[in-house]
Amino acid sequence: MIEPHRGRILIVDDEQPNLDSLEKILLREGYFVRTAVSGASALTCLSQEGADVVLTDLRMAGMDGLMLLSEIARRFRETEVILITAYGSVEVAVEAMKQGAYDFLTKPVRRADVVRVVSRAMEKHNLLAENRRLREELAGRRHANPLVGSSPAMRRVLDLIDQVAPSTATVLITGPSGTGKELVAHRIHQQSVRSRRPFIKLNCAALPETLLESELFGYEEGAFTGATRSKAGRFELADGGTLLLDEIGDLPLAIQPKLLRVLQDGEFERLGSTKTTRVDVRLLASTNLDIDAATKSGRFREDLFYRLNVIRIDLPSLASRRDDIPLLAQHFVRLYAAKNNKLIDGLSPDALSILMNYPWPGNVRELENAIERAIVLTHSRQLTAGDFPELLNQSETGAPLLTFPIGTSLAEIERRTIDETMRFYRGDKAKVASVLGIATRTVYRKLSDSDEDFDKMSSP
Repeated sequence: MIEPHRGRILIVDDEQPNLDSLEKILLREGYFVRTAVSGASALTCLSQEGADVVLTDLRMAGMDGLMLLSEIARRFRETEVILITAYGSVEVAVEAMKQGAYDFLTKPVRRADVVRVVSRAMEKHNLLAENRRLREELAGRRHANPLVGSSPAMRRVLDLIDQVAPSTATVLITGPSGTGKELVAHRIHQQSVRSRRPFIKLNCAALPETLLESELFGYEEGAFTGATRSKAGRFELADGGTLLLDEIGDLPLAIQPKLLRVLQDGEFERLGSTKTTRVDVRLLASTNLDIDAATKSGRFREDLFYRLNVIRIDLPSLASRRDDIPLLAQHFVRLYAAKNNKLIDGLSPDALSILMNYPWPGNVRELENAIERAIVLTHSRQLTAGDFPELLNQSETGAPLLTFPIGTSLAEIERRTIDETMRFYRGDKAKVASVLGIATRTVYRKLSDSDEDFDKMSSP
């Protein structure tokens, strides 16, 4: 049986005898070891296979150890770096530690020192990785809100997510507000090979154009008034991982060419800089706007639209998948009962009937909010129709319910029914006639009679 290795080590040195010696030492200690003869080949190896600890010589032709350290700190944040330097360069090595190196070794390197320093660097890496995993797990429990549904519409969405997640394709997620577009994006990231790398989000509609550009691409110190220090943008923060641009349909036209360049070439410049930065980011975009119409009208660049619309996932409204309402409701009951330390057994039949018949213009988010509110305010162990007072006055179509006191004349009931139905359907007499089951000419006549009655009451 093959024993599991103690960790992944990458050794970088442009002198082969040094590589061979260090490799032999660390292999005997049970590490999985890879070697590279230059900084450039080391970065390639890290991109393809990764490493927990990098052991690199300080002085190398081309990219030296400090330059390699800088790139690793930017692109592979969880990798620890140990520098090997000559005795006379200790000051440089100390400065490197200030820039993020874990430790340094001086030549001639002794076996015991190599084993000790690498072992401690590996312990730090494993501790930080475990802490990150626990934080993510805890955050997942606190904000558990998975995609729930077994309706045909949701099964199609879930199947499409399973298909596209392992790929590198750009995905455009569309659908009304509150349908779970961000959840879809997060699920794609979690099921991809980038799941251990950052998942970064930015709402394109939440910031003015000037701030949005700096948030996307970052800026250098002095790039504009108030830029007192350099700052990495969302693309740099998401390097190696996934970036979700929410409300992409609101992206200003002036920024769209710059986003297109990143999608095409994977590169950009920070504000105030002439240095080109390259990143490896999978882009996901979402919008509740009709982005096809925006593209046709010229409000959204056609070439950018085609770059984003490689794979498209259209999320259905909650009203179009009512079969999922009981599953979603039970999920939110469990979630918010636990969050609020309340014993709630579920929903009564009348409560479920209210939820099934309500139109849910705010979609799943509105359902979630309604359940949370009911959980917080209820005094019973089962949610009933009375726990949803804001929904009780809404019918299946979303129209307000009419109530009449006993003794109201039939003429008054008829008049109010026609008036309120006309108001709900915004004066569409043919629709009103169809809904009420009467002829269109009858609607005209009843409205005319109502106007005559009003004139009589208003005349002196």
